[in-house]
Amino acid sequence: MVDSVYRTRSLGVAAEGLPDQYADGRAARVWQLYIGDTRGRTAEYRSWLLALLRQHRCRSVLDVACGTGVDSIMLLEEGFQVTSVDASDKMLKYALKERWERRKEEPFDRWVIEEANWLTLEKDLEKPGDGFDAVICLGNSFAHLPDFKGDQSDHKLALRNIASMVRPGGVLVIDHRNYDHILATGCAPPGKNIYYKSDLTKDITTSVLLVNNKAHMVTLDYTVQVPPTEAGADPELSKFRLSYYPHRLEAFTALLKGAFQGKCQHTVLGDFQPYTPGQAHVPCYFIHVVKKTG
Repeated sequence: MVDSVYRTRSLGVAAEGLPDQYADGRAARVWQLYIGDTRGRTAEYRSWLLALLRQHRCRSVLDVACGTGVDSIMLLEEGFQVTSVDASDKMLKYALKERWERRKEEPFDRWVIEEANWLTLEKDLEKPGDGFDAVICLGNSFAHLPDFKGDQSDHKLALRNIASMVRPGGVLVIDHRNYDHILATGCAPPGKNIYYKSDLTKDITTSVLLVNNKAHMVTLDYTVQVPPTEAGADPELSKFRLSYYPHRLEAFTALLKGAFQGKCQHTVLGDFQPYTPGQAHVPCYFIHVVKKTG
């Protein structure tokens, strides 16, 4: 897809503050279809995440990029106390609908869902006591935050705000795509995508925007075949564009340590498996686990 003006997101998407790339509602609906079977998705990392949270004796969890609520629902079903926030009200409506439909189940009746912006998180969300036992930010969500100023100051501010929500001794779990591989090869790693299970995807086109010879943004143009809503109707091909900041592993690790002012223990995994730089298997995602020590 080539535009006469390079667009970083689909038309109708907000351009101020933390951009809600799902603001027109259509992308949010199609994205839910693109995720596919939610239980099939979470099965990829459910055991690992639950073991991590229980190892650190976590009870309260903040899902700081809950989207439609996939990961929050998994944790609620496992007995955790979950607070879920997202900047997109169009995505949150799916989580709110799930909460309403399951309101007779105690964990869902106590499920806190708020609209919040990472750049103003401390104002948007009241922190319980010293903070949450765990904060999660999964599904390449943090990469949605652009770097329009060119100095990553918004990234640093957002990560500081997110880190402030973690209690001493608590953990942050945050991930991003393997942008090192994408920037080196022009395409995603060939392995299985651990987050998206839909068989409706027809095409994904990757573009890299360079500013002063530095990778500034990666855009993905999705073409998804949407099932008809009426009997006898033809399937619809839905096209939408999402943009991401291409966080490299080493640089993002430095950002995380800076957000915790160095008072942390940091480990990194590849597709939720132990990772060693230079290993033969190229992961699709890097997962960072940061324990706050101060």
